[in-house]
Amino acid sequence: MTPAKLADVVLAAVKSVFSARGLDAAVLPETTTVERPRNPEHGDYASNLAMQLAKRVGVPPRELAGWIAEELTSADGVTGVEVAGPGFLNIRVSSAAAGALAVAIVEQGRRYGRSDALGGEKINLEFVSANPTGPIHLGHTRWAALGDSLHRILEAAGAEVASEHYINDAGTQLRKFAESLCAATHGEPVPDGGYGGAYVAEIGQQVLDANPGLKDQPKDQAIEVFADQGYRRMLGEMQASLSRFGVTFDVWFSERSLHEGGAVEHALAELRKQGHVFEHEGAVWLRTTDFGDDKDRVLIRSNGEKTYFAADAAYYINKRERGFDRCVYMLGADHHGYVGRLKTLAACAGDDPERNIEVLIGQMVKLVRDGAEVKLSKRAGNIVTLDELVDAVGVDAARYTLARYSADSPMTLDVGLVTRQSNENPVFYVQYVAARTAAVSRNAADLGVTRGAAEDFTPELLEHPKEGDLLLALAEFPQVVATAAQLRAPHRIARYAEELAGTYHRFYDNCRILPRGDEQAGDLHRARLWLNDATRVVIANGLDLLGVSAPERM
Repeated sequence: MTPAKLADVVLAAVKSVFSARGLDAAVLPETTTVERPRNPEHGDYASNLAMQLAKRVGVPPRELAGWIAEELTSADGVTGVEVAGPGFLNIRVSSAAAGALAVAIVEQGRRYGRSDALGGEKINLEFVSANPTGPIHLGHTRWAALGDSLHRILEAAGAEVASEHYINDAGTQLRKFAESLCAATHGEPVPDGGYGGAYVAEIGQQVLDANPGLKDQPKDQAIEVFADQGYRRMLGEMQASLSRFGVTFDVWFSERSLHEGGAVEHALAELRKQGHVFEHEGAVWLRTTDFGDDKDRVLIRSNGEKTYFAADAAYYINKRERGFDRCVYMLGADHHGYVGRLKTLAACAGDDPERNIEVLIGQMVKLVRDGAEVKLSKRAGNIVTLDELVDAVGVDAARYTLARYSADSPMTLDVGLVTRQSNENPVFYVQYVAARTAAVSRNAADLGVTRGAAEDFTPELLEHPKEGDLLLALAEFPQVVATAAQLRAPHRIARYAEELAGTYHRFYDNCRILPRGDEQAGDLHRARLWLNDATRVVIANGLDLLGVSAPERM
């Protein structure tokens, strides 16, 4: 029995009580939830629904809880209900009802954990959005891991999600990059505000090799070639690095297209309709102070030049006109100032800034090797790149570790720890369960032991406390996924997986799954094999949401 099914049973019991005692059913919620008590002695699950409803119907909470408990006791799969404290319902379920979950999980396979918690929502999820002027660095890599995991989790919760990378291919940065490429091929120093590092010389040489005679062209003409082809080569490298990391985007959106396609002018027209655009001293402004911004924002300078904020406005309006209900921006630690201005931008566009736009700010990550911070890249000079991180620790260790912490907390990635094959390493600890459950299944097959047909499963045999703990942990997975999606918190999946791994190890140590010696396989062995395989499904599903493999051998 899953928590969701038990919650339905609780609500049905409440409805029956209300009907029998003539209470106002209009106060009843459409859905409810149950929680696992911190103290297992208080039961398998707890509900505070009686406390929520008592005042509305004029009944003391403990009295209402007592009526509900009496009704619940007769429900299938419920073995006992106690009223605790001011009106909590502490519920115990039978081993048969709990154990039946193992079959359901195995039969659902990859579908287990998925829900429609966010059904009907259409979300644009923008993350990484690195400038195409250098390799993907460690800060981008954290967003790549978190963003791609969040994409998977949101979809698992029923949302329609498009992942998007915004390409900053307009403005001065791309010009500086082109000038840097040109300078590198001519043996000249890095221009002011330009880019250094071996990668600049490499890409510059690639452009030069593809364009014989480029060195002899006038510098302005050569820079235009470097700008176009250098940008494309750098973008290709970024895409290859992200793909190697298991991250692909549904949309690569060009900033330049906003200017060339008239989207900026269209956005200004839409904002004018809302009445928040004004002119002052020859410039065009957006009155964001109407919605709490610390100052109004310039859209077009007095010299006619469009600002970055004008492009931001065009990009947001473009997203909304593509039909996205929510626009989620995942930005780096140096973008705190964007939160307020993007929120007020949404308000100026006539939207609800608390619903239609979300801005998540991530903190930096520090890479440590042998107790010392790693700061320099052999290729990029002043940064550590995604490719170098993957070379050092591997995709699985990098993705799991980066997704394991809340985005708003600074973190340290210790190369020695995340590559260590020990229980001190969280990714090893979790993946080891994936491998161990697979090994149990292989060993069972070698012994000729099978789970048997679902209708022959005897869940009531799973009555050992460690079996009960494991079943309760497995039952939580769908709600963990839904909560992670609602809170935009991939780290909840990782922490759940680690707790589940510990619970499985304790089950494995206390409950022998396979027969030994000449012992014949019995119903208990087969029931435990169902439970083992259900654990494998949940661990694999959880790791997949983080973009991490569930190995069959380690």
